[in-house]
Amino acid sequence: MNFSHRVLKFYSELQIDFDLPHGINALNPYHKEDVMDVCSKFYTKYYNDSKGRILILGINPGRFGAGITGIPFTDPVILEDVCGIENNFDKRGEISAEFIYKIINTMGGPAQFYRHFFIGAVSPLGFVKDGKNFNYYDSKELLKAAKPFIISNLVKQIGLGINSRKCYCLGQGKNYEYLKMLNLELKLFDSIIPLPHPRWVMQYRRKKLDVILLEVVNKLIK
Repeated sequence: MNFSHRVLKFYSELQIDFDLPHGINALNPYHKEDVMDVCSKFYTKYYNDSKGRILILGINPGRFGAGITGIPFTDPVILEDVCGIENNFDKRGEISAEFIYKIINTMGGPAQFYRHFFIGAVSPLGFVKDGKNFNYYDSKELLKAAKPFIISNLVKQIGLGINSRKCYCLGQGKNYEYLKMLNLELKLFDSIIPLPHPRWVMQYRRKKLDVILLEVVNKLIK
């Protein structure tokens, strides 16, 4: 079983196995046939080998990126126009995906980038409250309930074929602090390197986009 087979098996088996706090719902696109179809095409295209990858971890899927396509930080527009995978999803762009693919294109494009990196998430399933994205750390109750799920799926993501010498964390605040705490407890990685979260960059630091992009790329190629 190569990397792509392991990834597809991982996503197809994902489910929330704990009680969600009142008012919070899970965001799981992987039970949908059209999502698994594009995931199969994407991961077969870029991961159809047994080569190890370095892990980049986001927070959790959002409604307009992986929540639609099933592929972290890859919206329907990028999936079709950049990755060459046609899809019937609503062609709506997502700003975090835009930043990630600026990184990817700077580093030689998707085929070159995905040969070395795998993008996952601390929580590989997302959450929604009142129709809006809700991060796993936005509620103490959710964070406590989700901890076993998060740990189990971090271990599974490493088991896909990840080089655990280092991990990159998207988010220099709560996501990084929580992942760092888990790593002290579980010793999953030798080091965790924080990167600015794409949405934060695009919303609050867009004027410094080129500088931040260069800084991120330099960290990834070290």
